[in-house]
Amino acid sequence: MSQATDLQRLLCDHLHDPDSSFSIGSFGAIAEFHRKTGEPLVLDDPARLMIATSRGAFRIDLDVGVTPLAYETLSGRRGCWQHGIVFCLPKRLAKSHRRTALTELGPDDGAVRKEDRGGVLFDMGLGARNVDFCIRTSDPSLLSILRDCTGRSVFDAGSPAMGAIIEASPHRVALSKLGRAEVYQAIGRTETPEGPHTHVLPKLLKNGRTHSANIPVPRGSLPCLSLYPANPLVDSLGRAKPFDLEAHTHFQSLLARWGLPEHRAEKARFLAALRRGDEPASYLCPDTRLGRTVLRVALRQAQQVDAANPTLAAWNRHIDASTHQHAETLPTT
Repeated sequence: MSQATDLQRLLCDHLHDPDSSFSIGSFGAIAEFHRKTGEPLVLDDPARLMIATSRGAFRIDLDVGVTPLAYETLSGRRGCWQHGIVFCLPKRLAKSHRRTALTELGPDDGAVRKEDRGGVLFDMGLGARNVDFCIRTSDPSLLSILRDCTGRSVFDAGSPAMGAIIEASPHRVALSKLGRAEVYQAIGRTETPEGPHTHVLPKLLKNGRTHSANIPVPRGSLPCLSLYPANPLVDSLGRAKPFDLEAHTHFQSLLARWGLPEHRAEKARFLAALRRGDEPASYLCPDTRLGRTVLRVALRQAQQVDAANPTLAAWNRHIDASTHQHAETLPTT
């Protein structure tokens, strides 16, 4: 089976799995697609990797140059970890338009649903390198304000654009070279809404980064799409759940196929030492950030898969002692 066929099947399966979610975005501007179990689909086109509910839509445009990267990172939650697959393109293929001012783009002919194609698309001008973050509206009042503000940053102190966008909650549309995410439901004012939603965080955008430092995107590439298969310890709403061995096993198969060689090698080395009953003090901890992260994630996973192992407490002490001098950046969720 070719990689293209394999990826097509993988993405189709996860688009139809409500325990999986997707995103398109950059560091500080992201659109996420989630749906509930049993939530009706208003559009479903497996051949085009396109799906929509009444709250949002997602379309994937595979490219022959895509590189999938399965990764695992530490979570700030005690004993937990996060995982995903980020789909990357070479920088020359992945680059967005990098507009830095509000720009009218015209009717959104590429909208997932036919009824949205008459709406007017505006690039918010966030300047991200790997995504054009847009809004779409047919509302006359909002259109008037946005047109008056074109050519200016939505973050200008005197611009009414951002306030009007938040008040009107138009559709948000994130476009990358590997697809589009559309969010229909209202912008969360005080908390992140359940289901499809967006985040625009100006302080993070100022960093100019395309992704978290915890995700080892290959040099020379940019992330254009992310898939988050079901997490073994946290549900789609971020709530703790009993350990799901099937979800864990599924992701390990993806990691075996698309994880970085260093990631796979360090995890295999640790698990082999654990199975042999090696003394933790004899284990040489890795000297790279990625290696240390993998080791700590693997230990957390072992505490779920092999909870009765009497050596785990000693492994915890050894690994903590060996890595405490390194200031790892942890996610907050």
